Amino acid sequence: MYKIHPIVVGTKVFDKSMMTYQYGNGQEYTIPIYCWYIEGGDRKILVDTGEMNPIQSESREKAIGGKIYTFEQGLARWNLTPTDIDVVIHTHLHNDHCGNDCKCENAEIYVHEKELERIHNPHPLDYRYLEDYIEDVEENGQIRKINKDTQILPGIRAVHTPVHTDGGLTIFIDTSAGKAAITGFCVINENFNPPAQIKAMEMAVIPPGTSVNVYESYDMMLKIKDMAEILLPLHEPKFASIDTIS
Repeated sequence: MYKIHPIVVGTKVFDKSMMTYQYGNGQEYTIPIYCWYIEGGDRKILVDTGEMNPIQSESREKAIGGKIYTFEQGLARWNLTPTDIDVVIHTHLHNDHCGNDCKCENAEIYVHEKELERIHNPHPLDYRYLEDYIEDVEENGQIRKINKDTQILPGIRAVHTPVHTDGGLTIFIDTSAGKAAITGFCVINENFNPPAQIKAMEMAVIPPGTSVNVYESYDMMLKIKDMAEILLPLHEPKFASIDTIS
C-alpha cells in the first residue's frame, strides 16, 4: 500500500470559472499546484513535477491555507532530491505540471502519447504547453509513452481520461484507506461535489473550465467519481495543509 504526500510547488490566481464550468464567474480564486510524492515500495515516485519558479508569498499561502515550496524544498521535506526520483507519472503536460522534469535526470517519465503530440504542436487556444520543458528528458531517452490504460507499477494504474486535455491520465493508487484517484484534469472538490444551486439543475458534477469536450467530460467525471474511494482533485486547496493521504 502507498502513502500520498501532496507538495505545493506553485499557485495560480484567476477567475474561479477556470475550474468550474460556467460557475463562479467574476470570483477571484487561488489554486495550489502540486507534485504528489507516492511513498511505498522500492521506487521513488512522483505524479507531476509542478512549477519551476513558484511565487512564494504570504498572501498566496494564506489563500490556499498551506506553505508553497520550490521543487527542491518540497522534496527535501521527505529526505529526497530530484535525482533520487525513479518514476514520474504525468497527468498531462501543461507547463505547471512538468516544470521540473529536467531536474529528475534519473527518472522514467510516463506520459500519454497524445500529450507529447500536443506539446510539440499545440492548438492556438491552448497556450499552456511549452515544449522547452520536456526537450531535455526526451533527448535523454527518459520518456515512456502510454497509449492505453496501463498498470505502471503494482498498485498504481494510469487511466486515459481526456477531460481537460487530449492525453490526460488519472492515476489510481492503492492506499490503506482504499483506492485513491489523482485526477488527470484540473478541478477542485467543488467540481465533484457541487453546491445546492447546481444540483438543483440536475447536474451531479461540474466539468472543468477548460475541456476537450464538455459533454464527454461530464460523463467521464461521473465514471471516475465511482471508481475511487478517495478523490484527489488536481488543484483542491484543502490538500495544501495535509502532509499525508493514506
